[in-house]
Amino acid sequence: MTPRILNVLLVDDHMIIRRGLRQILAESPHIGSIHEAADGPAALRVLRAETVDVVLLDIALGERDGLDVLGSLRSEFPRLGVIMLSVYPESQFALRAIRSGANGYLNKGCAPEELLAALQRAAEGGTHITPTVADLMAHDIRRDTTRAPHESLSNREFQVLQLLARGHAVGEIAQQLSLSANTISTYRARILQKLHVANNIELAAYATRHQLV
Repeated sequence: MTPRILNVLLVDDHMIIRRGLRQILAESPHIGSIHEAADGPAALRVLRAETVDVVLLDIALGERDGLDVLGSLRSEFPRLGVIMLSVYPESQFALRAIRSGANGYLNKGCAPEELLAALQRAAEGGTHITPTVADLMAHDIRRDTTRAPHESLSNREFQVLQLLARGHAVGEIAQQLSLSANTISTYRARILQKLHVANNIELAAYATRHQLV
Protein backbone atom coordinates (compact mmCIF):
# COMPACT_ATOMS: atom_id res chain seq x y z
CA MET A 1 0.00 0.00 0.00
CA THR A 2 1.32 3.44 -0.93
CA PRO A 3 1.89 5.62 2.15
CA ARG A 4 -0.58 8.48 2.46
CA ILE A 5 0.48 12.11 2.26
CA LEU A 6 0.72 13.42 5.80
CA ASN A 7 0.22 16.92 7.17
CA VAL A 8 2.52 17.22 10.18
CA LEU A 9 2.74 19.54 13.18
CA LEU A 10 6.15 19.91 14.86
CA VAL A 11 5.96 20.94 18.52
CA ASP A 12 9.35 21.83 20.00
CA ASP A 13 10.48 24.93 21.90
CA HIS A 14 13.82 25.04 20.06
CA MET A 15 13.57 26.65 16.64
CA ILE A 16 16.77 25.01 15.41
CA ILE A 17 15.34 21.57 16.22
CA ARG A 18 12.09 22.38 14.40
CA ARG A 19 13.98 23.58 11.35
CA GLY A 20 16.11 20.44 11.31
CA LEU A 21 13.05 18.21 11.55
CA ARG A 22 11.31 20.25 8.86
CA GLN A 23 14.25 19.71 6.52
CA ILE A 24 14.21 15.96 7.11
CA LEU A 25 10.46 15.68 6.58
CA ALA A 26 10.44 17.94 3.52
CA GLU A 27 12.71 15.47 1.72
CA SER A 28 9.99 12.80 1.82
CA PRO A 29 7.40 12.69 -0.99
CA HIS A 30 4.88 11.41 1.56
CA ILE A 31 4.89 14.59 3.66
CA GLY A 32 2.50 17.40 2.73
CA SER A 33 2.19 20.56 4.80
CA ILE A 34 4.49 21.04 7.80
CA HIS A 35 3.35 23.31 10.63
CA GLU A 36 5.34 24.43 13.68
CA ALA A 37 4.54 25.35 17.29
CA ALA A 38 6.81 26.20 20.21
CA ASP A 39 4.44 25.17 23.01
CA GLY A 40 1.12 23.54 23.87
CA PRO A 41 -1.18 26.58 23.42
CA ALA A 42 0.39 27.33 20.03
CA ALA A 43 -0.04 23.70 19.02
CA LEU A 44 -3.74 23.80 19.88
CA ARG A 45 -4.19 26.96 17.86
CA VAL A 46 -2.64 25.29 14.82
CA LEU A 47 -4.75 22.15 15.23
CA ARG A 48 -7.94 24.18 15.45
CA ALA A 49 -7.11 26.07 12.27
CA GLU A 50 -5.33 23.52 10.06
CA THR A 51 -5.76 19.94 8.89
CA VAL A 52 -3.11 17.90 10.69
CA ASP A 53 -2.71 14.13 10.52
CA VAL A 54 0.04 13.62 13.06
CA VAL A 55 1.96 15.59 15.68
CA LEU A 56 5.64 15.19 16.49
CA LEU A 57 5.80 16.36 20.11
CA ASP A 58 8.91 17.03 22.20
CA ILE A 59 8.66 15.63 25.70
CA ALA A 60 10.35 18.68 27.28
CA LEU A 61 8.88 22.03 26.23
CA GLY A 62 10.85 24.52 28.28
CA GLU A 63 9.28 24.39 31.72
CA ARG A 64 6.13 22.67 30.40
CA ASP A 65 5.99 18.89 30.45
CA GLY A 66 5.31 17.33 27.05
CA LEU A 67 3.14 14.67 28.68
CA ASP A 68 0.94 17.46 30.05
CA VAL A 69 0.63 18.89 26.53
CA LEU A 70 -0.14 15.39 25.25
CA GLY A 71 -3.08 15.26 27.68
CA SER A 72 -4.43 18.54 26.28
CA LEU A 73 -4.10 17.31 22.70
CA ARG A 74 -5.77 14.01 23.51
CA SER A 75 -8.62 15.75 25.31
CA GLU A 76 -9.53 17.90 22.32
CA PHE A 77 -8.32 15.67 19.47
CA PRO A 78 -8.64 12.07 20.72
CA ARG A 79 -7.96 10.44 17.34
CA LEU A 80 -4.97 12.56 16.42
CA GLY A 81 -1.71 10.68 15.85
CA VAL A 82 1.02 11.77 18.27
CA ILE A 83 4.64 10.66 18.33
CA MET A 84 6.72 11.78 21.30
CA LEU A 85 10.29 12.77 20.47
CA SER A 86 13.04 13.29 23.03
CA VAL A 87 16.76 13.40 23.70
CA TYR A 88 16.08 11.08 26.62
CA PRO A 89 16.54 7.33 26.08
CA GLU A 90 13.50 5.13 25.59
CA SER A 91 14.11 3.45 28.93
CA GLN A 92 13.35 6.72 30.71
CA PHE A 93 10.03 7.91 29.25
CA ALA A 94 8.74 5.60 26.52
CA LEU A 95 6.33 3.52 28.59
CA ARG A 96 4.96 6.55 30.43
CA ALA A 97 4.40 8.34 27.10
CA ILE A 98 2.57 5.39 25.55
CA ARG A 99 0.46 4.88 28.68
CA SER A 100 -0.47 8.56 28.45
CA GLY A 101 -1.81 8.14 24.94
CA ALA A 102 1.14 8.63 22.60
CA ASN A 103 1.28 6.50 19.45
CA GLY A 104 5.00 6.04 19.92
CA TYR A 105 8.20 7.36 21.44
CA LEU A 106 11.41 8.03 19.55
CA ASN A 107 14.82 9.28 20.57
CA LYS A 108 16.04 12.31 18.59
CA GLY A 109 18.96 10.21 17.42
CA CYS A 110 16.70 7.87 15.43
CA ALA A 111 17.10 7.42 11.68
CA PRO A 112 14.89 9.54 9.37
CA GLU A 113 13.39 6.35 7.93
CA GLU A 114 12.19 5.26 11.37
CA LEU A 115 10.78 8.71 12.07
CA LEU A 116 8.76 8.66 8.84
CA ALA A 117 7.55 5.11 9.52
CA ALA A 118 6.43 6.12 13.01
CA LEU A 119 4.51 9.11 11.68
CA GLN A 120 2.70 6.95 9.12
CA ARG A 121 1.82 4.37 11.76
CA ALA A 122 0.53 7.04 14.16
CA ALA A 123 -1.55 8.72 11.44
CA GLU A 124 -3.23 5.36 10.82
CA GLY A 125 -4.16 5.15 14.50
CA GLY A 126 -1.57 2.50 15.32
CA THR A 127 1.32 2.43 17.77
CA HIS A 128 4.92 2.46 16.64
CA ILE A 129 6.86 0.09 18.88
CA THR A 130 10.63 -0.05 18.54
CA PRO A 131 12.48 -3.24 19.57
CA THR A 132 13.75 -1.40 22.66
CA VAL A 133 10.23 -0.37 23.69
CA ALA A 134 8.96 -3.90 23.05
CA ASP A 135 11.62 -5.22 25.44
CA LEU A 136 10.67 -2.57 28.01
CA MET A 137 7.01 -3.53 27.77
CA ALA A 138 7.80 -7.22 28.20
CA HIS A 139 10.09 -6.48 31.12
CA ASP A 140 7.44 -4.21 32.65
CA ILE A 141 4.88 -7.01 32.56
CA ARG A 142 7.27 -9.46 34.20
CA ARG A 143 8.31 -7.09 36.97
CA ASP A 144 4.87 -5.59 37.61
CA THR A 145 5.08 -6.28 41.33
CA THR A 146 8.64 -4.94 41.69
CA ARG A 147 8.57 -1.72 39.68
CA ALA A 148 10.62 1.30 40.75
CA PRO A 149 8.85 3.71 43.16
CA HIS A 150 8.74 6.59 40.66
CA GLU A 151 6.74 4.48 38.21
CA SER A 152 3.77 4.71 40.58
CA LEU A 153 3.66 8.52 40.24
CA SER A 154 0.91 10.16 38.24
CA ASN A 155 2.00 12.29 35.28
CA ARG A 156 1.44 15.48 37.31
CA GLU A 157 3.43 14.09 40.25
CA PHE A 158 6.18 13.08 37.84
CA GLN A 159 6.22 16.60 36.41
CA VAL A 160 6.48 18.14 39.89
CA LEU A 161 9.22 15.63 40.77
CA GLN A 162 11.31 16.79 37.81
CA LEU A 163 10.90 20.46 38.68
CA LEU A 164 11.74 19.89 42.33
CA ALA A 165 14.79 17.83 41.35
CA ARG A 166 15.97 20.72 39.15
CA GLY A 167 15.91 23.00 42.18
CA HIS A 168 12.67 24.92 41.63
CA ALA A 169 10.86 26.16 44.72
CA VAL A 170 7.24 25.29 45.47
CA GLY A 171 6.11 28.82 44.63
CA GLU A 172 7.92 28.78 41.28
CA ILE A 173 6.38 25.44 40.35
CA ALA A 174 2.94 26.66 41.34
CA GLN A 175 3.32 29.65 39.03
CA GLN A 176 4.63 27.56 36.12
CA LEU A 177 1.82 25.01 36.39
CA SER A 178 -0.91 27.55 37.23
CA LEU A 179 -1.69 25.77 40.49
CA SER A 180 -1.74 26.94 44.10
CA ALA A 181 1.31 26.59 46.32
CA ASN A 182 -0.77 24.40 48.66
CA THR A 183 -1.53 22.03 45.79
CA ILE A 184 2.16 21.76 44.87
CA SER A 185 3.04 21.17 48.52
CA THR A 186 0.50 18.33 48.58
CA TYR A 187 2.06 16.83 45.46
CA ARG A 188 5.51 17.16 47.02
CA ALA A 189 4.38 15.34 50.16
CA ARG A 190 2.91 12.50 48.08
CA ILE A 191 6.10 12.26 46.01
CA LEU A 192 8.35 12.10 49.07
CA GLN A 193 6.14 9.38 50.52
CA LYS A 194 6.01 7.32 47.33
CA LEU A 195 9.76 7.57 46.73
CA HIS A 196 10.60 6.91 50.39
CA VAL A 197 12.78 10.03 50.65
CA ALA A 198 12.79 12.67 53.37
CA ASN A 199 13.56 15.95 51.62
CA ASN A 200 14.37 17.70 48.35
CA ILE A 201 18.06 16.77 48.55
CA GLU A 202 17.24 13.06 48.73
CA LEU A 203 14.59 13.56 46.03
CA ALA A 204 17.15 15.17 43.70
CA ALA A 205 19.61 12.36 44.38
CA TYR A 206 16.90 9.80 43.57
CA ALA A 207 16.04 11.58 40.32
CA THR A 208 19.70 11.73 39.30
CA ARG A 209 20.27 8.08 40.18
CA HIS A 210 17.32 6.99 38.02
CA GLN A 211 18.18 9.46 35.23
CA LEU A 212 14.85 11.31 35.54
CA VAL A 213 16.38 14.76 34.98
